[in-house]
Amino acid sequence: MPRARVLIVDDSALMRELLSAMLSRDPELEVIGTAADPYGAWQKIQTLAPDVLTLDVEMPKMDGLTFLGKLMRARPMPVVMVSTLTEKGCETTLRALELGAIDYVTKPKLDVTRGTLELGSEIASKVRAAARAKPRRPRSSAAPKPIAARAPGALLKSTQQVIAIAASTGGTEALREVLSALPRDAPGMVIVQHMPLRFTQAFAQRLDGLCQIEVREARDGDRIVPGLALIAPGDSHMLVGRSGTIYSVRLSRDPPVNHHRPAADVLFESCARHLGANAVAVVLTGMGSDGARGLHAMKQAGARTMAQDEATCVVFGMPKEAILTGSVDHVVPLEQVAETMLRLAV
Repeated sequence: MPRARVLIVDDSALMRELLSAMLSRDPELEVIGTAADPYGAWQKIQTLAPDVLTLDVEMPKMDGLTFLGKLMRARPMPVVMVSTLTEKGCETTLRALELGAIDYVTKPKLDVTRGTLELGSEIASKVRAAARAKPRRPRSSAAPKPIAARAPGALLKSTQQVIAIAASTGGTEALREVLSALPRDAPGMVIVQHMPLRFTQAFAQRLDGLCQIEVREARDGDRIVPGLALIAPGDSHMLVGRSGTIYSVRLSRDPPVNHHRPAADVLFESCARHLGANAVAVVLTGMGSDGARGLHAMKQAGARTMAQDEATCVVFGMPKEAILTGSVDHVVPLEQVAETMLRLAV
């Protein structure tokens, strides 16, 4: 298989050197060039035809977001953003994902050389996955028309139902499309989206402003109730517990599972233990296999299960692995996920 051709765009000569050295060591990647600003990047994209781009956010002449928007309109291609882990950086990165970036790398603020080297395997993994992902034009910023609220009887029936969702690469935009289509009486939801600390809070706040349901980062002990979606905080596992008819979440700092914390398998397996048939498992776009084992456990406990189809996934890793377990009841395109999971939750 030919190596993926990478172009690195960063105004820092040190970062260009570090990223080039790290990515060049990966046998599946070939660094074909670097650029210090978007103008140089555009020239090299036209002459070198890279398969994937790493793109800094703060650059001279034109910022990374402006360039990304122009690039996705003129020549859509897989892009991995490089952003500092700050509050402003979180908002910028989320906007980049809306504009069509596949994934992001959090650039360390202090000791850049050591911090970047420690992230070497993660950066290479994300660039490899992005090179295989489907480039996409930015979605409309307008939220889809929400599904109509259900009859009062349906609301009563849904109070004991919980929808558990797993997502990773491409998941921020997939979740935006799914959650913004839900009526305010939708069943309670628990969500694992692979993101670092700080990012999940900014992501939840952004979704909350777009959705009829309430969306927020989970706190230890939060109850799961209709009309509320709880997103697992970055760097904490989220588990579901039950006391009589009351469902709640517990946060844990146990070791990472599948290299992730939060991990979808941890959430799903707790759903299998405590919710049984009163749950729906949903696996959306993402890299890796997290969620497959837990979805199988939920199916064995009586839950209904579904996965996003390959055609609408940015990366078909997590849904594919879940489907391979033989425990997925429904495979649907992204635009049908919201309606299907509501139908399964009654």
